[in-house]
Amino acid sequence: MIIYNITANVDLEIVEDWLLWMKEEHIPKVLETKLFVSATINRIISNSDSGSTYAIAYKSKSLADLQKYETLFATDLRNEYNIIVLSEEELYFEDPTYM
Repeated sequence: MIIYNITANVDLEIVEDWLLWMKEEHIPKVLETKLFVSATINRIISNSDSGSTYAIAYKSKSLADLQKYETLFATDLRNEYNIIVLSEEELYFEDPTYM
């Protein structure tokens, strides 16, 4: 198994909405590619962070599957992640570490 790990530091003001979006929208879309067998999202405890830091670990059967994901799907899914602009009562977030 190969672990593809993404780390995101999320502003405390939007963390609940971000988690909901990750669990209900983004992670399922990544898994729909069929190039990962599972995904977990875990909070990282650190004294140096502002906001909340999360590690998203996607399990792939092979390096070839991970490379296929990077080639065929990663750019569009990263762009979607980085361009979330919602209405007045909703949120905007952009995580430059994910780019």
